[in-house]
Amino acid sequence: MNLRVMLIDQNRGRVAILEQALIDNGYEVVARSSVEDNLIQRISETKPDVIIVDMESPDRDTLESMRCISRDQPKPIVMFTERSDQFSITEAVKAGISAYVVDGMNPGRLNAIMEVAMARFREYQALRDELEETKSQLEDRKLIDKAKGILMKLKGMSEDDAYRMIQKISMDRNIKIGEAARNVIMVADLLVGDDKP
Repeated sequence: MNLRVMLIDQNRGRVAILEQALIDNGYEVVARSSVEDNLIQRISETKPDVIIVDMESPDRDTLESMRCISRDQPKPIVMFTERSDQFSITEAVKAGISAYVVDGMNPGRLNAIMEVAMARFREYQALRDELEETKSQLEDRKLIDKAKGILMKLKGMSEDDAYRMIQKISMDRNIKIGEAARNVIMVADLLVGDDKP
């Protein structure tokens, strides 16, 4: 399957060269945009697999756009640029750029650059997903502990019995245990109001 590419460039001549190099290497160019476009909307419409930004120097607005894309519609982003100062590189990495290539685009290196960008993106997404899962588990653990405390106080249960009750609610309602704990807390809030344990 050919990767679908969105090109972002201000320079029509440069974008034509890059587009031809992509087509020659088997990529499908599905969109050409400038940084002034509503990039989030264009990505939603064209659904590219990879975004390539080609510009002399990434400015703050471009980097902010890339940061929004990485947050809202994560995609591998390759940036070809002439600028190699530490600040620009650091900001590009923070914005979610998968590959930052200085001295412009060399058609002979295009496939290798795209493969590295895709691999780095997958690795970053896996780490991000793992972090979200860890945060979710920690939040669930806090909810479960709070719900157990409520059941122990209101119903005089042991900690083990309180946990088993939350598990039973989870199974009976076919919901995650964290959600079951949240339900126990909400019901307790309704029943005891401001005098909750």
